[in-house]
Amino acid sequence: MAILCRVSRGELTESIHVAFAVVVDESGSIVYSTGDPNYLTCIRSCLKPFQAAAIIKSGAVNNFTSEELALMCSSHQGEEFHIKLANSMLDKLGFNDKDYECGIHYPFDEKIARAVVRSNKKLTSLYNNCSGKHAGMLALSKYLSVDKNGYIDKNHPVQKYILKYIKTLNVAESLPLEIDGCSVPTPFMTLESIAKLYQLLASSKEKELGKVFDTMCEFPKVIGGTNNFDSMFIDALQGRGLTKIGGESVRGIALRKKNGGSVGVAIKILDGNTRAMPAATINLLKHLNLLKSSELTKLDQFKFKTLKNHNGYNVGKIETIIED
Repeated sequence: MAILCRVSRGELTESIHVAFAVVVDESGSIVYSTGDPNYLTCIRSCLKPFQAAAIIKSGAVNNFTSEELALMCSSHQGEEFHIKLANSMLDKLGFNDKDYECGIHYPFDEKIARAVVRSNKKLTSLYNNCSGKHAGMLALSKYLSVDKNGYIDKNHPVQKYILKYIKTLNVAESLPLEIDGCSVPTPFMTLESIAKLYQLLASSKEKELGKVFDTMCEFPKVIGGTNNFDSMFIDALQGRGLTKIGGESVRGIALRKKNGGSVGVAIKILDGNTRAMPAATINLLKHLNLLKSSELTKLDQFKFKTLKNHNGYNVGKIETIIED
């Protein structure tokens, strides 16, 4: 039985978002599954911690601060401190935003995007939510002493290096590649494989994965931003776990269990809509007793979502239905 995210208007059901989820433990075995664990989806930005791990392991970013390493794992909202971090990384490399090949978009957060427009600031690729990841890739191109141009191409040494590392993690037999929103090749993976990746991140047996886990936990606001679910979740867990959202509503969660050990969780909202993802995440983890009561209290606002109309009236809600 899949997770059902019921969207109501008044007392009546208006829409339903369907979610699949998989949980993997230290043995690499599935300990919980709802829906199809072999469901194939693009991992999108959930891959960022592992792309960052590959670059960290190479030694290419030894001159970056921990906060800058966190930006490599982020899908940031384009807040001022995010822009300053990305600029600092480029300065250390002797590059500038013209060297980015990630494209330009307004910050995904509507309030921040409006502020950028009002300020008449020039919109550059620094505002791209993947600018930290791309700074890391530029650093790798410099470390490998290769031409940085075309670093986003799947046949470029940078992408080959990163993919080779991902393959060493042995979570999938094949990694079919397609192009992400920031133009970098990104694999399709089963939900089981994504959960296995995040279990490896939580266990942190590999030094570079431990560095990524600790860095993301140390700087939660860098990972998303103000009032961002990923950032608030990481902050609430205080070093015990983290989560990373990806495009088209896919999520990876790395958790160190309350009584020892670790699990990895993968969730996918099948229609790609993100509005039900926070509620699905919190209620799934509550259902599986993977969150402490104090953590649930901090994240209580995400158990369901109240829907308002343009006059600000409460007209409905999004709630999660999980059956054993």
